[in-house]
Amino acid sequence: MLYFSSSQMSRSLQKPLTAICFVLSVFMMSSSALQAHNTLADNSLSQNSLTNHVAIAVHGGAGTIKRENLSSQQEQAYRLAMQEAAQIGYDLLKAGKAGEVAVVEAIKYLELSPLFNAGIGAVYTFEGDHELDASIMHGGTLQAGAVAGVKHIKSPIEAARLVMNESVHVMLTGEGAEIFAFEHGLEKTSNDVFNTKRRFDALQEAKARIAKDEVAFYRDPKAQDYKFGTVGVVVLDDQGNLVAGTSTGGMTAKRYGRVGDSPIIGAGTYADNRSCAVSATGHGEFFIRYNVAADVCARMKYQNISLVQASDTVINKVLKNAGGEGGIIAIDNKGNISMPFNTLGMYRASIDASGKVYVGIYADE
Repeated sequence: MLYFSSSQMSRSLQKPLTAICFVLSVFMMSSSALQAHNTLADNSLSQNSLTNHVAIAVHGGAGTIKRENLSSQQEQAYRLAMQEAAQIGYDLLKAGKAGEVAVVEAIKYLELSPLFNAGIGAVYTFEGDHELDASIMHGGTLQAGAVAGVKHIKSPIEAARLVMNESVHVMLTGEGAEIFAFEHGLEKTSNDVFNTKRRFDALQEAKARIAKDEVAFYRDPKAQDYKFGTVGVVVLDDQGNLVAGTSTGGMTAKRYGRVGDSPIIGAGTYADNRSCAVSATGHGEFFIRYNVAADVCARMKYQNISLVQASDTVINKVLKNAGGEGGIIAIDNKGNISMPFNTLGMYRASIDASGKVYVGIYADE
């Protein structure tokens, strides 16, 4: 190895050494930059992995739900049903199942419960039978399916999914919807399988009120005991897709083939991966007029506000100021959950992206 003093070093040698030092400096800077880039990439991957977390929210209706009107056994039954439905959907999501699968299976569980106004336990029409509605929407594809006024389909939400996946249409009604469903293998059932004594008694009470003042009964939700038992589920699956579904028996003593908001995309159900997924429950005519489910998503997307802000504004300002009663469950593409309502209570449950379970009925919990 050769050693040079500064006095011995010639200008011709200084230049190459300067160049070497420059190259080494650039290399060290490049290494640092590469390391920083890798760190950012790792952070990005870590953040992206969070989007693969799953979450779910469930509702079983909103309305005049008072503590004094529910026995401890009844309250426990509602809480257990809400939690079980949420757990069914959450477990499917954690197993990697698609969001629409989780939504349908959770709603099917609720459709089989006489506690809710969907499937078994659906309210009676004025004529004394049951007309069922349901809808589902996928936020990634914006595909949607709905059925309305069906009488012999055991699981309306399954029929809605069939329309979404197997039909060129979005909504099918009545006999046509049933023919389509049966052609695709869904189970046919007798209409009286949906009968329950509690709903039959409610029909008799409704008819008595209608005899006194029909207009007031149908126009004013406070004119009857509205425990909107519509059920709904919203999810974020591990692919980052948002899905919403809703199922209902409609309105006690409904007439003339009345259809509420539940099967109407944009009113009772909506999902868009760019914003949120929403399922509604309440006085359907108002939810239709104010396009409630889609409005929440639109406010997020176009006003760049949070899920909580958008959902609270629509339910507790727009809808309430118009005289509409009810609530929604909503979930955004980051897994945030909002469940506002402007009634005394709403049966609801959620399991968030961290796995935390929440179950509630009344406004103060």
